[in-house]
Amino acid sequence: MKRSNQNISIIIPVLNEEKGLGTILKHLHSSIASSQIEEITCIDGGSTDRTIEIAKSCGATVISSKRGRATQMNAGAKYAKGSILYFLHADTLPPHGFDNIILEAVEKGSQSGCFRMKFDSKNPILRFFAWLSRINHSLCRGGDQSLFIEKDLFELTDGFNEDYFIYEDTEFIRRLYEQTEFKVLPDYVITSARKYRDKGWVKVQFHFGMIHLKSYMGASPQELYRYYRKNLLT
Repeated sequence: MKRSNQNISIIIPVLNEEKGLGTILKHLHSSIASSQIEEITCIDGGSTDRTIEIAKSCGATVISSKRGRATQMNAGAKYAKGSILYFLHADTLPPHGFDNIILEAVEKGSQSGCFRMKFDSKNPILRFFAWLSRINHSLCRGGDQSLFIEKDLFELTDGFNEDYFIYEDTEFIRRLYEQTEFKVLPDYVITSARKYRDKGWVKVQFHFGMIHLKSYMGASPQELYRYYRKNLLT
């Protein structure tokens, strides 16, 4: 039964995601519980693998964009026809019925929000940091928790700051906390710990903590990216 007259546009920024994208898109289709998904769109930043082919074969629309997650997500929002935007990373699985959960939250007055998060790992340190995602404070937010936002609010707040090549989700959500009541939903997304497995959880967590600290101390988007590139891309 139709809950409201609102529809959801799912927006997934992608770049060389052939290994896991099919799994995510199939999971999405099996988790949808309403008829109010307007579209699933993958915004490609210049993939050189089979990402585009896989996205289309799984029923997603693909649009091309300049590389950069903020730029790609803004492009997806501009294309979107739904009144609610749902931004999802290509390595994150939303809960079953996520669409109805979001629609209910919006009906109750929440203009933006996210889910709590769990990693696909039993590492106790990662489980602790994931547990913090239940706390409704901007310090505990990140793009891996996914993000829903009414399109009108997204446009009013000018969307993602394209100066950021990393940290764009956190910077945007911090602005949302200043302008609206941000909702943390009680259900969980499951996000991949692949970066922690590849680089080492101590190294990754330390440097992400430093990026948070640098941002709160006023570091520019360029400074944050230089730090990230030096410490986590090498």
